[in-house]
Amino acid sequence: MRAFLLRTLLAFTLVAPVSAAPPAFVRQQGDFDALLHEHVRWNPAGTATVVDYQGFKNDRGRLRAFLAAAARIDATRFTAWSLAERQAFLINVYNAATIELVLTRYPALDSIKELGSLFSSAWARPFVSLLGEKRSLDDIEHRLLRGARDYRDVRIHFAVNCASIGCPALRPEAYAGNRLESQLDDQTRRFLRDRTRNGYDARAGVLRVSRLFDWYAGDFDRHAAGIAIFLSRHARELALDKASIERLERGRLPIAYTTYDWSLNQVVPTNPRKVSRQ
Repeated sequence: MRAFLLRTLLAFTLVAPVSAAPPAFVRQQGDFDALLHEHVRWNPAGTATVVDYQGFKNDRGRLRAFLAAAARIDATRFTAWSLAERQAFLINVYNAATIELVLTRYPALDSIKELGSLFSSAWARPFVSLLGEKRSLDDIEHRLLRGARDYRDVRIHFAVNCASIGCPALRPEAYAGNRLESQLDDQTRRFLRDRTRNGYDARAGVLRVSRLFDWYAGDFDRHAAGIAIFLSRHARELALDKASIERLERGRLPIAYTTYDWSLNQVVPTNPRKVSRQ
């Protein structure tokens, strides 16, 4: 018990916004950080994580307490925070809400896509109370994070988690404004080092990358000088040699997109079912 209290107290100091925030929210954000430490773990390569959704389900009251505390943050207080604090807050809410959405049907669930319908995806469901409105995950990501002029940072794509194996890792800690730059950089590097999703195939002479780069090519064109330039800046993570970097920057290196695995990013279940991939 003492170790838990010390860990939670440390979490408060790591994730608390620099600007004044209600003590109740600071406590709940610290507890969300503790939950991530408890129920999310890196793979041996440190490039992807698996999530203990049953553990989150057992601690669902704590998860909901964080979302409830976040819902009480009004627009006035939110806009008073620094840019990094606002961005970290939105990413944390998105990731917590995604976990909560999965728990609505877990363990009878093998992919978050099963929570959608023929006419509406799981991400379009308005169930998150945030800044005075009921919002969907799409709304948080595309309107508040990607759509806001201030937050035009392509690294957001490596921080928000879609509860799927193909998605960049759910980080086993909460995002914090005072450490956001290093956290986003670390997320990006880890994702690009994952050879199941990204990397240079020297034998075929092809750079294979996640389909995220295809889906959000416009973001990389607008905010990162294009996919080729962004990827060339991460040559080490992608195992690109000097010649392939030059070809990439000149638009002469073929880029292929890897299959996106929509299977739930869970601790391996006893009897997994087959899930479609894209």
